[in-house]
Amino acid sequence: MFKESLLKLFKLDGLLDNVTGYLEARIELFKLDIKEDIARGLAKAAVFVVLGFVLTLFTLLISIAVAFKIGESLGNFAGFGIVAAVYLLLALILYLRKDSVSASLEKQLTDLLNKKKKQ
Repeated sequence: MFKESLLKLFKLDGLLDNVTGYLEARIELFKLDIKEDIARGLAKAAVFVVLGFVLTLFTLLISIAVAFKIGESLGNFAGFGIVAAVYLLLALILYLRKDSVSASLEKQLTDLLNKKKKQ
């Protein structure tokens, strides 16, 4: 009761309502921004998943085609063995350089995130 009479005396009751309304509006805006960011992130992730699937399918089919072409010259299974050996070599190189590749990816992601925050 004392609080209400002081607010009316100094005519701060309207100000308090305005501040409360402002804070509620800011919270709702923040929630909408978060939802928008999540939706944008999920959309980008979906595009990368589809792109990854298509590139994987392409790599698989081109590898089979190359293996058959090599197999025409060297024998049926030799072409698939050579293609498999190339992939094994790529995997070994990636494994041996995993620390530098990881550091490079981390730096690029950090730069990308910092660039987005500045905009």
